[in-house]
Amino acid sequence: MTLSPTALVLAGLLLAAWVLVAAWFVLAARGREKRAESALRNARRLARMVEDSPAIPLLVRTDGRIEASPRLAKWLGLERVPQFLTELQEDGAGAGGGGIPVMQLGELADLVRRTQKTGAPFRMVVTPAGSRRSLSLRGHLADPQVSPGGAALVWVFDFSESEGELVRLREDAIRARADFTALVGLIEAAPMPMWFRERDGRLRLVNRAYVEAVQGESAASVVEQQAELVEAVDGLSAAQVALQAAQMNRPIERMVPATIAGQRRTLRLSDLPLGEEGVAGYAVDIEDMEELARSLRAFREAQRAMLDQLSAGVAQFDAARVLVFANQPFQRIFALKPTILLDPPPFERLLDMARDAGRLPEARDFPAWRREKAAWFRDSAAHEEAWLLGDGTHLRVVAQPMPDGGLLLIAEDRTEELRLSANRDTLLRTRTATFDSLFESLGVFAPDGHMQLWNRRFAQDWGLDGEFLDTHPKVDLLLERIAARLQRPAQAKLVGEVVRAATLDRKQTGGRVVLADGRTLEFAGVPLPDGNGLLTVLDITDSQKAEGALRERNAALLEADAVKTRFLANMSYEFRTPLTSIGGFAELLEAGLGGELNDAGRDYVAAILASVHSLGEQIETVLDLSQSEAGLLPLAQEEIELLPFVTRLVEERAGAISEAGLTLDLRGDQSAGRITGDRRRLARVVGHLIDNAIAATPRGGRVLVDLAPTSEGPRLVVSDNGPGMDAATLARALEGLKSGSAAAAPAKAIDRRRGLGLPLARRIVEAHGGTFELLSEPGQGTAAIIQLP
Repeated sequence: MTLSPTALVLAGLLLAAWVLVAAWFVLAARGREKRAESALRNARRLARMVEDSPAIPLLVRTDGRIEASPRLAKWLGLERVPQFLTELQEDGAGAGGGGIPVMQLGELADLVRRTQKTGAPFRMVVTPAGSRRSLSLRGHLADPQVSPGGAALVWVFDFSESEGELVRLREDAIRARADFTALVGLIEAAPMPMWFRERDGRLRLVNRAYVEAVQGESAASVVEQQAELVEAVDGLSAAQVALQAAQMNRPIERMVPATIAGQRRTLRLSDLPLGEEGVAGYAVDIEDMEELARSLRAFREAQRAMLDQLSAGVAQFDAARVLVFANQPFQRIFALKPTILLDPPPFERLLDMARDAGRLPEARDFPAWRREKAAWFRDSAAHEEAWLLGDGTHLRVVAQPMPDGGLLLIAEDRTEELRLSANRDTLLRTRTATFDSLFESLGVFAPDGHMQLWNRRFAQDWGLDGEFLDTHPKVDLLLERIAARLQRPAQAKLVGEVVRAATLDRKQTGGRVVLADGRTLEFAGVPLPDGNGLLTVLDITDSQKAEGALRERNAALLEADAVKTRFLANMSYEFRTPLTSIGGFAELLEAGLGGELNDAGRDYVAAILASVHSLGEQIETVLDLSQSEAGLLPLAQEEIELLPFVTRLVEERAGAISEAGLTLDLRGDQSAGRITGDRRRLARVVGHLIDNAIAATPRGGRVLVDLAPTSEGPRLVVSDNGPGMDAATLARALEGLKSGSAAAAPAKAIDRRRGLGLPLARRIVEAHGGTFELLSEPGQGTAAIIQLP
């Protein structure tokens, strides 16, 4: 059958429509399949998410059946999830020992029934039996899409960790509340003012000490009045300083004065920012501390001023071993510069400086020695050492550790002390040797009566045993031994009284005793400067015998002196009477009464008269010298004008001077004045000196007579330029012996100076209160000097 084109078109269209419909169904089926697969994946994902979620759903139907995940059985300690709610009790899980306790399960059942009936949600916490797990149950009416018919959906949360955290937080909260209460009580009972400010600087809380400090009625009134503890300093109030601390988020501490209970006190204020809460503050009364600090500074300054006055060197080191003080003696001993305290060195560096200056003892290993001395800081006991320096200085060094960890170093220069000690030992040995070598007995007694020192002669004189004296006996025991050796034992008390007077009364007394063997001892007590007493004993036995002999000899001398006196009294008559007779008869012969004499007779008479005159002078000289030696020379007291007196004596010898061919130079001054004396004897002295000068001067020589005033009185000098005398000849001339040999002087000079003229001249001048001096040198002449008062 042949189809028309229209039919073919329609058939094609129909087939095309069929294909399109079939294709649409295929595509729709594939879409539904993909959506089903997506829904399944979503369901699985949701189921997995529910399984992995921290909460497990428990569906409780109205008939008591339950539906839940097996995870819930593990949480409850069951092997499997039961069918009914009542089977969740603790004994319904078999031997596992899990489940919900009966009381909690009954409460859960009641809450579930109420929710099913009323739709009211509930919450409760259960703890499975035998487990520490804490489960939170939150129940509400289930959605009809989940379970129609009024089932209850209970979500079970395991909040064991949260519960533990909550318990800990509760305990911390309780502890914090207790601590806060204690802290508030502590702050309230604190003796120092404390406060708290808000962010704007206003006071919010103050304690009781703050209220008492500002003399407020109560803490509330102080806060209400905003009473500040301290006044503004430098234009800044206490609130402004607290705001600065809050802005900088840094504590501010300062010291300000304040008036507390009517007294001016120094407070140390501290403002502590507490974040956004505000600013806390407290004030510490440091007035006592400041007073102690001032006292300590004053004490330290006074101590250091005192240490500067000590002769010992003192240095202080702090806990860091740095020098903080060194007095002047310390700087001098260790040769430190005065600027040492401007840059204080540590202890080890100070030792190095002293070593460089040669003020430390020599050490083979100086670093080890220095470490040994640095260990003084760690010791608790003091150290004392003796240092011998290279220049011979002896130092006594004491290192005293201080409680603050520092060190006090004391250096004392004992060089002089050791030298004095050595000298003292030498003096003691010398004293002992001196005591033992004396002929005099010595004993030293202390004020308490004990014998301290003695020499060997003391034991010998008193007949004492050396062993007994070595016991340093008291004077009472000593007197018992001495009494047994005395001729009169009772005299021993006299020795004790002398010792007691020297030691206690500080008086010097003495005495004399006779021993039984006939010896005589003289003793004396002398107080010593150290409080002891010295007993000196001298054996005067021989001196007593010599004294007796001297008394006898003195009596004989007195008798001889009386004889000499009588002899001198008669000598003038015995010598002069014959001489006067001879002279008288010679003069009669010369006058011609016996007849006219020839020339030879007249020469003989003239010689007799010259001899009589010379012998008369010699007799006068001998008599005057004898009387002067005996102290019996009579001196007349006449007023003598010196210049005319000397001039007359020179003029009387003008002929002799001219005959000898000499030149005489007379020098005088009227200001020489006058003296009072024996004119005749002074004339003999001056005339004798002029005669000696004339006789000793060779022809053509010169004789000088000089009279001049001096500050001590008139002085007369008679000198010549003759041959002079040596020292031995001069001494013999003054003694009245022959002055020299024939070669040294002319025979005439020897004759004139032989005899007693010069000794008599000296004695007459000395009898007038003057001095006589004879000067002579060989070849230079001789000068006689008379100094009158």
